[in-house]
Amino acid sequence: MRVLLIGGGGREHALAWKLKKDDPELELLAAPGNPGIAQLAACYPLLASRTQDLAALAALAHAEHVDLTVVGPEAPLAAGIVDHFRQSGLRIFGPSQSAARIESSKRFAKELMFEAGVPTARASWHSTVEPAKRAARDFGAPVVIKASGLAGGKGVVVCNSLEEADVAIEAMLRDRIHGDSGNEILVEEFMYGEELSVFAIADGDNSLLMLPSQDHKRLLPGDEGPNTGGMGAYAPVQIADAALMKRIADEIVDPTIVSLGEHGSAFHGLLYCGIMVTPGGPKVVEYNCRFGDPETEAVLPLMDSSLLDLMLHSTEFGGLSEAMSPKFASRASVTTVVAAPGYPGSPTLGAPITLPAAEQDVLVFHSGTARAPDGALITAGGRVVAVTAVADSIEEAQERSRLTAEHVTFPGRQFRPDIGWREIRRRAGVA
Repeated sequence: MRVLLIGGGGREHALAWKLKKDDPELELLAAPGNPGIAQLAACYPLLASRTQDLAALAALAHAEHVDLTVVGPEAPLAAGIVDHFRQSGLRIFGPSQSAARIESSKRFAKELMFEAGVPTARASWHSTVEPAKRAARDFGAPVVIKASGLAGGKGVVVCNSLEEADVAIEAMLRDRIHGDSGNEILVEEFMYGEELSVFAIADGDNSLLMLPSQDHKRLLPGDEGPNTGGMGAYAPVQIADAALMKRIADEIVDPTIVSLGEHGSAFHGLLYCGIMVTPGGPKVVEYNCRFGDPETEAVLPLMDSSLLDLMLHSTEFGGLSEAMSPKFASRASVTTVVAAPGYPGSPTLGAPITLPAAEQDVLVFHSGTARAPDGALITAGGRVVAVTAVADSIEEAQERSRLTAEHVTFPGRQFRPDIGWREIRRRAGVA
C-alpha cells in the first residue's frame, strides 16, 4: 500500500511513525515532511494552503498511485483538499471543507453546539470593538476572547480582568494581530474545571473514541505564562474513567456528528474535542477537525491496534461499523515539547540542533526542524521537537521525557519539566 501524508510537523512525524509501525511494508510519501519524517518516507517540497497547491498534491497522488492520503494540519482541510481529492477520484482521510468549518469558524462550531444541545460555554460573536467590550462586561472577568478563524493555536486569550479583555479585543479587531482570522471574535464565558483532549475517528455516521490525553497550553511550569500551541501532553488521564467517556460520547461526540450530517456536512476523519470537565459535567471548549499537536505524539505510542485500518474504514460512509475499537497499552506516556527561544511570540530560528542518542521507549518527533545547506539539523519553527517517553508509570514517563529533553541542545531552548504534573499529584493523593 502507498500512503501520502500531508504536513510537516511533530503530529505528522508521529503519524508517519505509527503508520509504518502498523505496516512495515507500507510505502510512505510525505509533503512537505521534515528531517524526521524523511527517515520514514520520501518527502516532496509541496505545501497545501492554496488551490494550486491542492492541484499539485492531487497530481502527485495520481502519479505515485497513492492508495490513501492522510491530512495532518488544519489549513489544507479548511482550504478544501478533501473535496478536491474526492472529485479527482482519490481516497483521503479527513473532513470536507464544509465539515472542517467546525474548526475554521468558531462561530459555526458554537452555533452548531447550541442547536444540537451540546454542553458548552455561553458566548456571543462580534466584528466591532465596542459591542465586544460590552459583552465582556456582561460576562464579567475572567472571560475568554477567541478569534473565530484559524490562528495556529494562538487565537485564544483567557483574560483575568476586563482591562485584559479590552486589550485582547482591540488587538484582534483593531490591530488585526490574527489577520482575517480575527475579523470576527467570540466573547465567551470562562469555564472552571480540568481540560481533556478526546480524539474520535468518524465515518460520517459512526465514531470510535481513542485514548484521552491532557495538553499543557501554557509556556511555563505550573501552567503559568502565555498560551502556546501546546508545550506537552500525557496519557492516560485518571479522571477520564468509563463513565465520563460515555457521557462525552453520548452528550458531545454523537450529537456533533449527527448535527453535521443534518447540515449536509457529514464528518469523515478525526474529530478533536477539547473538553472542560466542569463540576456540572463535560463541556466543549473547542473542536478541531484533525489530530491535535502535541496530543498525537502522546497517544499514538500507546496505541496497540492499527490506526491505518481505522483510517481506511473512516473514508467510507458507515465503514467503522466493520472496524474493531482501538486498543491501547496499559502504560503511560509523557510528551515534552522543546521550543525555540522567543516562542510563542517571535521565535529565533536557524540554530544548530544536537539530538540525544536513541533509547528504547523514548521517541523524538521533529516538529520544527530543517536541514541547512551543509546538511546540519537546524531549528525551523517555534516548537522544535517533541520528546515522548513511554513507561509503566506516569512518574517514570515524565522523568525519562524530561531527561531526554535536557539532552536536546540548541541556544536558548525552552521546555517545561513538569508535563503531567496534575496527574502525578492526583495519583499521590494531593489535591
